Amino acid sequence: MKQIGILGTGMVGNTIATKLVQLGYKVMMGSRTPDNEKALAWVKAQGSHASAGTFASAAAFGEIIFNCTQGDISLEVMKQAGAGNLKNKILIDVSNPLLFVPGKLPALIPELSNTHSLGEAIQHFLPDTHVVKSLNIVNCEVMVNAARSGGEATMFLAGNNAAAKATVVEILQQFGWKDIIDLGNIEHARSTEMMLPIWLSVYTATRNGHIGFKIVR
Repeated sequence: MKQIGILGTGMVGNTIATKLVQLGYKVMMGSRTPDNEKALAWVKAQGSHASAGTFASAAAFGEIIFNCTQGDISLEVMKQAGAGNLKNKILIDVSNPLLFVPGKLPALIPELSNTHSLGEAIQHFLPDTHVVKSLNIVNCEVMVNAARSGGEATMFLAGNNAAAKATVVEILQQFGWKDIIDLGNIEHARSTEMMLPIWLSVYTATRNGHIGFKIVR
């Protein structure tokens, strides 16, 4: 049984962690402090396969790690998690480099878009970690249950290590994803991160968060 560390206690981290426990994984939810109220409440609700700790302890615990933090703090979280704890592990990055401004649509962080990406920045900071970008183009409920999109949506992944991506594909399939496209190396995180403005515009127009993208071919 694989052990998985979740970095982040928000809606995305909670949803992914809960699904993984349901699938039979042992999961530790990490946050800045070991007594985070959201993390402890999640553990109480999920039972013996669930635990909580700091970012560093979750990174050390997991054979596979999910980064479910907000993109504007993700690099700081990686520092707290510790490069040593993440060495030679798979880090599935579901975050997006978004800036949230009250009353406005979130915008991409300029230095992490166009010719760069958050996925690449994390890989650069963690050269001995196998960073795989995926799941960041849909909301968390669709992430763990592809059918919630209302059809057979397409999921992408990007990363430098073929074996790591094969492991991520297995998890995606457990989440119900059937149409999966490997875009190539981590540079292609630029493309999927730039899909978020489209997702946000569609959500604003339809108020339907259970949507996905489909590549017709």
